[in-house]
Amino acid sequence: MRESMEIYPRTAAERAMKLQEVLLRATAGKIKWWQAAELMGISERQMRRRRKRYEEQGYEGLLDSRRRMPSSRRVPQEQAEAVLSLYRDRYFDLNVRHFHEKLGEEHQIGLSYTWVKQALQSAGLVKRKAKRGVHRKRRERRPLPGMLLHIDGSHHQWFQDERWHDLIVILDDATSEIYYAQLALEETTFTVMAGLRVVIEQKGLFCALYSDRGAHFWLTPKSGGKVDYERPTQVGRAMKELGVQMIPSYSPQARGRSERNFSTWQGRLPQELRLRGIRTLDGANQFLNEHYIAAFNRRFTVPAAQRGTAFLSCRHRNLELIFTQRYERTVDRDNTVSFNHLVVQLERAEWRPTLAGCKVIIHQHLDATLTLMIAGHRVGHYSAEGKLLTPLTKKQIKAVEKTLRGKVPKQTFPLNLQIPQTARDSHFPTASTATNL
Repeated sequence: MRESMEIYPRTAAERAMKLQEVLLRATAGKIKWWQAAELMGISERQMRRRRKRYEEQGYEGLLDSRRRMPSSRRVPQEQAEAVLSLYRDRYFDLNVRHFHEKLGEEHQIGLSYTWVKQALQSAGLVKRKAKRGVHRKRRERRPLPGMLLHIDGSHHQWFQDERWHDLIVILDDATSEIYYAQLALEETTFTVMAGLRVVIEQKGLFCALYSDRGAHFWLTPKSGGKVDYERPTQVGRAMKELGVQMIPSYSPQARGRSERNFSTWQGRLPQELRLRGIRTLDGANQFLNEHYIAAFNRRFTVPAAQRGTAFLSCRHRNLELIFTQRYERTVDRDNTVSFNHLVVQLERAEWRPTLAGCKVIIHQHLDATLTLMIAGHRVGHYSAEGKLLTPLTKKQIKAVEKTLRGKVPKQTFPLNLQIPQTARDSHFPTASTATNL
């Protein structure tokens, strides 16, 4: 009995001794068995089981083997110290889940996640999570890929130094698959357009885009108020030309899927960049494209509720002109156009003495070059400094001449893609629309 007390907690040994005393009294007939059960605070059935174990194993049968010190399943002390040392010295900034994955992938240590978490918390290396807030109901995912895409940016110290960058991510609502992820100095109209163009070129046209109410997505006349659907931004205009519906978010909780996604990114990407010694934007984006996005999708993508896809082909769209910032100007008397402190000199026209007074649409491309259009026809392509890059061909000259004589080509409109009414929910304040998907 003395040996048993040394390998079990004191409370466990004391309870076993009390139980033994009660069993001996009941066996001697001094008390009834139901009274013995009441004294120990257990049922009569449990008391019969304790009696049988005592008859078969003696005092040892009354002890709870789960409270043995140390447990027969206890992790060896050397291995436990090695795990804690790895976290202190190399993986100090990883979250518990990420660290547990590294133990299996990089060090072939097959410990359970619960043991790792409790060990780190007991050692004071990670904090215990605070209790969850109010109960919220998760919105159902869209059933098909391509029905709804989320776009958002996260401002964070991705290189774990004084530098702040924006991570722009586009993911699918149906599967959480990442279609695009790039680090940029700032989330702007150009960086957002670049991401959307890549997704459309690789996957095709999607039905709807869900975003916050940033200035490059929406015009909000009153801070914190409703967006103005009648005055689209440059991104809104591009999406409208492609027939993609835009949906604004009015709270972080409403775009919880992308917010939770960024929480995962912030807990993993900076640490992966540090472990690989990556310190530049170009190096980080190369790592994202070649390794990280694919690994992220393998681990976190979920199957769609239905088979098929809602993406549509976009091979015949002129994405080069759609994904531009557009500005209207009037040609000056000296056949120049002023734009952003530049003076762009137009070529001499063969079809009329001067272009002075003509309305010109300036397309500023993603690479900062400029394309000038008159009545839907190209009249010049210029560098970011305003120097002519591509002279007009004879066919382009004739097309512009024909337009200026009054024959304006009929405008064609793209297929209007909308989310079906049956797929909507209260998280998205959109009007009822018909669709032909």
